[in-house]
This record gives sequence, structure tokens and C-alpha cells, in this order.
Amino acid sequence: MPGETACAFQKAEKFAKDLSLYKQDVSPTLPRMLLSSEDATEQVLEECEKIWKQMEECQNKLTLQEIESLPNSDPKLSLLMKRMKALAAEFNQWQKRTPEIISSNPDVLVALGKEQLQRLEQDLEMVLSTVHAKNKKLKQDLQREQQWLEEQQQLIDCLNQTEEEISNRVIHFSEKRAFQELKSKMLKIKTYKEEILNALGEFLEEHFPLPEDDGTAKKKTRSSGKVDVQLVTLHEILESLIHKLIKTPHDPYVTVSDSFWSPYMELLLRYGIALRHPEDPKRIRLENFHQ
Repeated sequence: MPGETACAFQKAEKFAKDLSLYKQDVSPTLPRMLLSSEDATEQVLEECEKIWKQMEECQNKLTLQEIESLPNSDPKLSLLMKRMKALAAEFNQWQKRTPEIISSNPDVLVALGKEQLQRLEQDLEMVLSTVHAKNKKLKQDLQREQQWLEEQQQLIDCLNQTEEEISNRVIHFSEKRAFQELKSKMLKIKTYKEEILNALGEFLEEHFPLPEDDGTAKKKTRSSGKVDVQLVTLHEILESLIHKLIKTPHDPYVTVSDSFWSPYMELLLRYGIALRHPEDPKRIRLENFHQ
């Protein structure tokens, strides 16, 4: 019957409730009982089997009852209504009754409570060891992070010091200072140019002198034997070519005059130092060695 089933459930619930209340009242320093936890568990299982047999008998009685025929109009609705009534009746029974303790033997209750407390203690010890291991790992991670932070801080300090040293070395050039430096460089270049020209002149005077007769430079003469013009040195020819190329690069040609000694002209043209004008053979220019 539904009432008897509800009664069995009420007994089990009452036992669980009384067991929890008994655990709160039992002191942790109880004397060791003669009844072991295995015996207590076995005794409780026997009582549960007895109650289970009673529930099976109730279930058999319910199955042997005649099955009521459902109306043909709406069998689902009728079945649901019957289930609702059965659940409402069972709910009322649970509210009216309080569960009874399965076993009233205090030794059994103490043994079961002690066994549950031991299991709880073991679980708590496992949790505690896990927490200790986790804390140890967290401490190691914290030490590594602190060491990394110190290294990064040292690196930042080193970089800041280097930046400060570099900023102190930086010279802020003004326009006047830049102009003075540019002027100084131009003077150095001009001095170097003069040195090169002087060295070139000395080299040419030593190795390419004008033709001499009795210690004096010869003058170019005409077929009649009269003196025409004074011959110029190779140094002067090269200076005129260089000056023309720098001053008027768009028209670097120099007209060959009678003062240019023909062997030196052939020397310049043969070795590619000077080039003739493609349309006027009497004009020459210096090769673009700077390009």
C-alpha cells in the first residue's frame, strides 16, 4: 500500500536525522566500544533488509489489486489525475509522520558514527596534503617570479644608466657651429687641393720639362725662323684643362694654341688624359675622371 511504503521511508529518514543529531552530541573523546564498525554495519543492513521485505510485500499487494479501467474519452488525463492524487496522499503522509530510527542500539550508532568520522578525517588529511603541496608549488613559482622581477629591474637600471650617459654625450649643434665646421672642412679641402696641385707641379717639372737649348726654354718658331710664341709647360696645360672643366662643366673644351708643345699634346691624347672635340680637332678637354 502507498501508506506502508511511505511509512518505511519515514523510518529511514528518521534514522538518518537521529543519527546526525547523535553525531553532534557525541564527544570526540568517547571510550572505545566493544562493538566494531563491521558488526554495527552488518546489524544495520539486517534491519534494512527486513524493512525492504516489508516494502516488497506492500508492492505485491498493490500489484494484486484490480486494475481500474480508464475512460475511453481521455485515458492520459485520467492516468495523470490518479498519479497526482497518489503523490498528494504520499506527500500528506510524509508531512504527518516523522522518520523512525532503524536501529535503537546506541553501540551501533556510535560505531557507525565513529567510522564516518574516521573516513571524514582521512578525506580531510588528503585535502590538507594536497593544499600543502599546492602551497609549496606556489611558493616556488613566487620565488622564480621575484628573481625574474629583480633581473628585469637590474636590466632597466642598466638601460637607464646607459641612456643617461649617451644623453650627456650628445652635443646639440647650433647653426653657427655647423657653419663653422663646414667652413673648416672647406678650408681643409682647399689646402689639400693646393698640396696636390703643388705635388703635381713638382712631378711634372721634374719628369716633363720643356725642351731646352743652352739652359733656356725653346720658343716655337715659324718656318721663316722668326720667334713666334713662348711654349707653356705641361703643368700649365693641365691646370687650364682642370680649371675649364670645373668652371664651365657644360663647355670644358680648351682651344689648342701654338704655345702648347705638340709632343705633350700627343702624350695627353694617346694615354686618354685629354679628348679632342668630335667636330673641332683644335679643341681638347680633360677626361671626366671624377664621374
